[in-house]
Amino acid sequence: MSALIHPTALVSPRARLGAGVSIGPFTVVHEDVEIGDGSRIDGHCEIGYPTPLAQGQPLIIGAGALIRSHSVFYAGSRFGQGLVTGHRVTVRELTQAGQNFQIGTLGDIQGHCEIGHHVRTQSSVTIGQKSVVGDFVWLFPGVVLTNDPNPPSNDLLGVTLEDYVVVAVKATLLAGVTIGRGSFVAAHALVGQDMPEDSLVSGAPAKRMCKASDLRVKGDLRQRAYPWRHRFVRGYPEAVVQAWAEGVERFDFGTPGSEHA
Repeated sequence: MSALIHPTALVSPRARLGAGVSIGPFTVVHEDVEIGDGSRIDGHCEIGYPTPLAQGQPLIIGAGALIRSHSVFYAGSRFGQGLVTGHRVTVRELTQAGQNFQIGTLGDIQGHCEIGHHVRTQSSVTIGQKSVVGDFVWLFPGVVLTNDPNPPSNDLLGVTLEDYVVVAVKATLLAGVTIGRGSFVAAHALVGQDMPEDSLVSGAPAKRMCKASDLRVKGDLRQRAYPWRHRFVRGYPEAVVQAWAEGVERFDFGTPGSEHA
């Protein structure tokens, strides 16, 4: 099955399109771009925007991607299968992301970062350069991962979020902060120091209030809210859900961006 390209789209003859790829109206696909089988690129997108900062690397988008209208992807990044975006997303060069990465509308991925597998970001999230985001992380609307310890400067220190971290609405994480595995960062928190595994982080400036696993579901004090994977599995692969049910919480998905076919 060949690619379906709208008559108004501009697709470089050097772009590599997989079987069943569709390209919407007025979308531009530059050279040195690889788009995996069954992917859909909606209208008014720009895919593979040229930049010398890409260091000559191609843009590789894995199979089954859905990139919605008015989104821009720079050259030099790699995405695993199942990438999904909202509208008006910008992703800069040298972003390495794993399987099933979801980027909300108006998302801003500033590049030069590493993002794990099954990461979900909602609207207006900013991920600064040098960020390292683990697997199964949630970033809710308005979250900002900063990277400049002395703005403005050339000294970039990325935020690190370990696996299963949840960062709630409009929280800001300052340059160089590490949030430990399975932690919950509360809405509007301003986090300027590292937090250990399983932390409930709240306040401005933020502090560790207790264990995240001590939290209960609102309206039901009998049920623990965290780890969240014990109560919420919608949209995750059946194999992952089954593994969680059996107590498996660590997975070997490979290096983010390495499986893109």
